Amino acid sequence: MSIKRIDVGARMSGAVIHGNTVYLAGQVGEGESVTDQCKSSLAEVDRLLAASGSNKSKILQTIVYLSDIAYFAEMNAVWEAWIDPANPPARATSEAKLAAPKYKVEFIVTAALD
Repeated sequence: MSIKRIDVGARMSGAVIHGNTVYLAGQVGEGESVTDQCKSSLAEVDRLLAASGSNKSKILQTIVYLSDIAYFAEMNAVWEAWIDPANPPARATSEAKLAAPKYKVEFIVTAALD
């Protein structure tokens, strides 16, 4: 099977397609609030999935990292408004120290192509 890389950079690719699966790099967003960062991150997930030939209805699994688990309810409010309610993926959420202090949330997504 071939491997296709999207948004290739020196350190990583934004997405990697292998077979009928697309793996997205962790997505962090811009903004001061958890809500703003979630919306920004998930917009980038939408963009990368579209560039890969997929969409949020085909997400298989999402891992969510929060810099503080106290943000759980705020993140869920954005997530639940964004996700395809007919096709919710498997999901895990945990607290973790993120790459920079300004980041409050990171989404790691794996999706099917068809």
